[in-house]
Amino acid sequence: MRIGIVFPGQGSQSAGMGRALHDALPECREVFEAADAALGEPLSRLIFEGPDEDLALTANTQPAILTVSVAAWRALSRRGVEPSFVAGHSLGEYSALVAAGALSFPDAVRLVRRRGTYMQQAVPQGVGAMAAIIGLAAEAVAEACAEAADGEIVSVANLNSPEQTVIAGHAGAVRRASEACLKKGARRALPLPVSAPFHCALMDPARQRLATDIARAPMRNARCPVVTNADATPASIASDLADALVRQVTSPVRWVETVRRLAFEGTDLLIEAGPGRVLSGLVRRTSPEMKCAAVESPETLEAALAVAGVN
Repeated sequence: MRIGIVFPGQGSQSAGMGRALHDALPECREVFEAADAALGEPLSRLIFEGPDEDLALTANTQPAILTVSVAAWRALSRRGVEPSFVAGHSLGEYSALVAAGALSFPDAVRLVRRRGTYMQQAVPQGVGAMAAIIGLAAEAVAEACAEAADGEIVSVANLNSPEQTVIAGHAGAVRRASEACLKKGARRALPLPVSAPFHCALMDPARQRLATDIARAPMRNARCPVVTNADATPASIASDLADALVRQVTSPVRWVETVRRLAFEGTDLLIEAGPGRVLSGLVRRTSPEMKCAAVESPETLEAALAVAGVN
């Protein structure tokens, strides 16, 4: 069986996530302890106990989700699950690189802490916004963004499924583009409760700062191909992976193409490792024939292993 492991991005956080894995499995507990050591602070306590308003800060959310995701991956790996491909949605690409052996977990934790900080600082609170457009083709969403920009920035940020495209940019431009999408036939245009407009040109200051940090982080060739956000194609060479990681800060997350590429490569099963099941839902809307499983607790781990045929 050809297995792909996919990792969630920001938006799946809640206090207590990963606690069951931590308490039940020593290999998962080691991941949380390694995160605390890498940052020099008790991140695990924040993950387990909150408060939610602190956990929701981008600089905390990103290392928290990475930690829970890698813990879930370690549980799978310890039981013999070997992926043919890995991929991650936005932030999840860092988890994918750890799983592929291209980036050490401590380096990844430190990078995503800086990534979250840089993203938050790139755009003053309230200046940017994001919205999910439901029921309109991505091409029409892009047209609406071009028509509504009026000298400001608004563009496609996440191509999540054939029915869901997220836009990002200046708050006024996002509002105008949302109205234009509704006029073009979108069923809904939902403002998203985010702290910054991710994956658009407004993130360029964050991209430039993060590029320096990524260049300093030891990146290795991947043990298995990583389907990157920026290109939606498999990559394994360290320099290519680092370049894609920099470009994804301002590039759209091409998740529809990523899922279709995984299907094209003959993937039989996709396992979502980390908090929530958002990606599993998006996969089913994009490739309904693809088998999916999710791992965020000892119980879901056993269920995923059964689907994968691993005893």
